[in-house]
Amino acid sequence: MSQNVFERVEKKFLLSEKQYQLLLQYMNSYMTMDSYGKHTICNIYYDTPTNDLISHSIEKPKYKEKLRLRSYGTPTKKDKVYIEIKKKYDGIVYKRRVQMTLEEAELYLNRHIKAAQDNQILKEIDYFMDFYRPIPKLYLAYERIAYFGNEDKNVRITFDHNIRSREDNLSLGNGDKGESLLKDKEYLMEVKVPGAMPLWLVNIMSMLEIYPVSFSKYGNIYKNKILQSRRDEPCSVAL
Repeated sequence: MSQNVFERVEKKFLLSEKQYQLLLQYMNSYMTMDSYGKHTICNIYYDTPTNDLISHSIEKPKYKEKLRLRSYGTPTKKDKVYIEIKKKYDGIVYKRRVQMTLEEAELYLNRHIKAAQDNQILKEIDYFMDFYRPIPKLYLAYERIAYFGNEDKNVRITFDHNIRSREDNLSLGNGDKGESLLKDKEYLMEVKVPGAMPLWLVNIMSMLEIYPVSFSKYGNIYKNKILQSRRDEPCSVAL
């Protein structure tokens, strides 16, 4: 259960290639790459038909929540995936997740066929499903490298790049192709800690001029879509 429940502070940073390479060098004596190495994370984000969850989220409220289906690599119907419900309140992130096969998860999320298992986390997801009636809205994938602290393994740093998305073929089993979100040599770093960031990390980021940003992968894709739709609207000319 401890691996399926997370409570922590998460901070995001956008890095150039130079900042990324220098940071890896400086943090080498403090952090260790996890056993997965570089791996692909794939997600299906769920929302209401009118995008209520993401439109609320980008307004930066004190409380927000989201639901996604996650896999590590492209799964088959019988491979294990995770249904994750993620909430953020007053800067603290709370994440719950349950594991199923892709087939079970899609039956549950897309056709509302109850899962065979029963636990408190699933009841929480049941409530979310009943309240919002969400549908698949976005596929999002990226390559990730993760590190954990040598002194405190609860200190985690992840680097995501090649972030890509699509709004069709919304199944994790349909491959990881999509349209790029960031520039080719940009990295999204997330620092995940139970409390305050370690002083050594604060000092290194200050030296490299790495500053926190408000950045949601799904949120930025949604905002870009809105901007594009406005550009595509025909202009009216007053006569």
